[in-house]
Amino acid sequence: MDSVDGVTVWVLVAEVGLTLWLGLYLLVRDPDAAVSRRAGVGLLGYAAALAASLLAETGPGWPDRLLLVLVCVPALAWTGACVRLLPESYPGRDRLDRLWLRVAVPVTVAVAPLAAWLDGAYLVLGAVVLAPLLALLVVVGRVRPAPVGSVLAVATLFFSLGAALLMLPLGWLPATPLLVAMDLDLIALGVAVAWCSAFYAGETLHRDMLRSLLAATGIATLFGGQVVLAMLAGPGVTPALTALLLGTVAAAVGVQVLAGPAQGLLDRLVFAGSPELARQRAQLRGAETALPRRDEHAMPAGLDQEEFVRLTRRALSSYGDLARLTSSPLANLPVVGERLAARRAPDQPLERTAELKALLLESIQRLKPPRGEFGTTEEWRYYNALYFPYVLGLRPYRRTADRRGLDPVARQAFDWLSTQVPERTLHNWQTAAARLIAADLRCQSGAER
Repeated sequence: MDSVDGVTVWVLVAEVGLTLWLGLYLLVRDPDAAVSRRAGVGLLGYAAALAASLLAETGPGWPDRLLLVLVCVPALAWTGACVRLLPESYPGRDRLDRLWLRVAVPVTVAVAPLAAWLDGAYLVLGAVVLAPLLALLVVVGRVRPAPVGSVLAVATLFFSLGAALLMLPLGWLPATPLLVAMDLDLIALGVAVAWCSAFYAGETLHRDMLRSLLAATGIATLFGGQVVLAMLAGPGVTPALTALLLGTVAAAVGVQVLAGPAQGLLDRLVFAGSPELARQRAQLRGAETALPRRDEHAMPAGLDQEEFVRLTRRALSSYGDLARLTSSPLANLPVVGERLAARRAPDQPLERTAELKALLLESIQRLKPPRGEFGTTEEWRYYNALYFPYVLGLRPYRRTADRRGLDPVARQAFDWLSTQVPERTLHNWQTAAARLIAADLRCQSGAER
């Protein structure tokens, strides 16, 4: 019980809270991105490993192999994140992702229970999760742009070496200091993932991340500090108080970071009879969340063609998502400002978002053939690929997709997409159509095509 002093316990608890916060932040910031989900899960798993190590130090302890199994969770998750960090144009990216999902994850899940109880089995588990990670870090470091590529490669390397030292039965370093050093690498990896996500979306990162961190720190200090005072005034570091401190900090961080999703869930329960009210409240919360991420100094008209097309493709896919559209750099296009001035509207972020949405719809409508409301010939493909999935919000490939409530034209489009157009083909059409929309936007903004 006396193997660690109070200051060490508080420092380790703070590190658990920081790791937990970053993992939840990645999950909430971009829940649709696989790389953010996997990196977030890895950080959450490592926070659990740190907490388990601290409880083992202050209490009776438990088998060391159980701690090693927990360390494998972030290693496995980060391997999957590295795969998704590869550019879409990288050959074999989809195949590597399928191998990770269908081979690495099931094998790790199968070996992990054995590693917790059988001597030597954890070495097999270590090889299963570390070998692919070490191979991928070389690839990611080469294909990702500097400086983030270097950060990813170096941090992944040090994390892998630390995990290897922890798993090998050499006893060179105590487990807890090694876990702390590895956590610094994982935090660097998490920040790099957040930076990549913000860069890809054309958003700023520092204001949103700093605001979330300060809020989580303040709430965790407010409530966790009370447990620390109880330790100082009472029996000192005990297993029960250490567990209470960990739980208090984790709950405080979770309440702050997950406040938005929790409010959304509460709205769906309370306003079940008023879905439009719940939807409007969700849109307002999303816009509030997106404002700190918006780069008001972005100059999209000066970007190169490929970057502009990528941002246009993202804006089109976010047509029905007010939060993501609010943070789009395309809202800073000169033509948006000109349209606002023409109708004497205030130059505010939400007004720019509404104008950008109208601008995108007009560009999509220009792709529509002159006759009819729906067709399946080649001249209709680009209009169909953008209008029905993005503007009308049809999701024909979902297992729970429903045709009820659709007008006759939308029902025709739904049936045609779900039965005649493979999902990958639709994706290719949308990518090609995004180039046409991007060219139209650049033309209206006075930029060269």
